[in-house]
Amino acid sequence: MYDGMSNAELEQMYQEVILEASKAPHGKEHFAADITSSGAENAQSATVTLNAEHEYCVTAQSHQFNPTCGDEVTVRVELSDGSNGAPISIEKLAWDGQGCSISQASLSIMYDLVHGKSLDEAMELFRTFHKLMESRGAGLSDEKEIEALDDAIVFQGVSKYPMRIKCALLGWEGLKDSAAQALTRIDSGK
Repeated sequence: MYDGMSNAELEQMYQEVILEASKAPHGKEHFAADITSSGAENAQSATVTLNAEHEYCVTAQSHQFNPTCGDEVTVRVELSDGSNGAPISIEKLAWDGQGCSISQASLSIMYDLVHGKSLDEAMELFRTFHKLMESRGAGLSDEKEIEALDDAIVFQGVSKYPMRIKCALLGWEGLKDSAAQALTRIDSGK
């Protein structure tokens, strides 16, 4: 995919993809409380009622915060409940938050990768992205994994910097947590 490119050319391309994805993020909606307002503490502890767009779906959301960078995100997921015999899948995914270009770009690219996928496919992408972030810049050797990550492979350069890894993983952790909450509700009969 990137054969014949120098490391400098790859770094430049990575930076361009991250900047573009952070400037025009996909999946971002405005639904979370303003965390910078004076009533933010009360708003964060308030119970949020989420309504599914489809009767066969269950919703959940997860708020994530990276204290080292100040990134903050709420990831909201709507999972099909599998009652129609199809695999449980991500029917709707949205996020709201603020942070550095790495966290915002990672959220945007994550949205593109997992929206509409089965939960199993999304969690496999979650594990593969984690593996990339744990590579400390070495990247992935499995061509299928590289191909599956698509544009998310640009975060290979980010994985060299331990302080930035949390930025890239923030939204993915929110996805995993909100999906786990929704799955628990599905398993308990909503």
